Amino acid sequence: MTRIAVIGPGAVGGTLAAWLAQNPGHDVTVCVRTPFERLEVETPEGPITASPRVATSPEGLSPVDWVFVATKTYDTQGTMAWLDALVGFDTTVVVLRNGVEHTAPFEGRIAQTHLVPAVVDIPAERSAPGKILQRRNGWIKVPAGYAGGALAMLFVETPIQLQLVDDFTTEAWKKLALNCAGAVNALVLKPAGIAHDEGAAEVMRSLVRECVAVGRAEGADLSDDLPDQVIAGYRAADPGSVNSLHADRAAGRPMELDARNGVIVRRGAVHGIATPANAMVVALLSAAAS
Repeated sequence: MTRIAVIGPGAVGGTLAAWLAQNPGHDVTVCVRTPFERLEVETPEGPITASPRVATSPEGLSPVDWVFVATKTYDTQGTMAWLDALVGFDTTVVVLRNGVEHTAPFEGRIAQTHLVPAVVDIPAERSAPGKILQRRNGWIKVPAGYAGGALAMLFVETPIQLQLVDDFTTEAWKKLALNCAGAVNALVLKPAGIAHDEGAAEVMRSLVRECVAVGRAEGADLSDDLPDQVIAGYRAADPGSVNSLHADRAAGRPMELDARNGVIVRRGAVHGIATPANAMVVALLSAAAS
């Protein structure tokens, strides 16, 4: 039996937990603030349900084989108490978060050989605790290596693609390019279909161009046409799909602004690269939330 814990079973974490729990060889625990009876996910393959163990406190938990960290980037401190209970000598921690600083908060606390950063593209939305709409099967990309190979085995019986990549830095910045453009959705509170408006699309391209410039300075191999690729992706998506930044602002929750746009401004300053578009959306969304 493979013991798995998912910290933060929101849209993405809950989807992964539900799929992993379909395998009878997996013993899945979800670590939550708000309890629920079971996971119900409407997937492209049809509805699936799962009844993992639901833990509302780290008390009484013991180390597992795998921990998936799917909490928001601003909730690192709350994540640590769960890790203290769940991580043992042989535990591997997979960090499923937005941005390009996946492992930084956990370095020194988790052995580097047992810490796996992951880039995730699984469009999903949570309507209530345990209830999720998964719009596309999607993928997870992790650095190639022994831990990545072992991780891939967990997903062989699911429709989610687990890809091992040699250049994780590039993959992380490519995903950030997609995420940073989503600030426009949060600003205007409109779903993916807003990208069909050429004015909005050009603002999104401006955000991505800055991401490309900073990402290249950070060592990522990013193409000149990445801004157009991002817009094409938004236009090909379900026009009603809502990204997490948009969903969080609409619900009055904290937003991952720093991980999605602020990091571009911060890292741009280090390299002397101007990032006025990203600085503007960070300022406007911060003001809107205050």
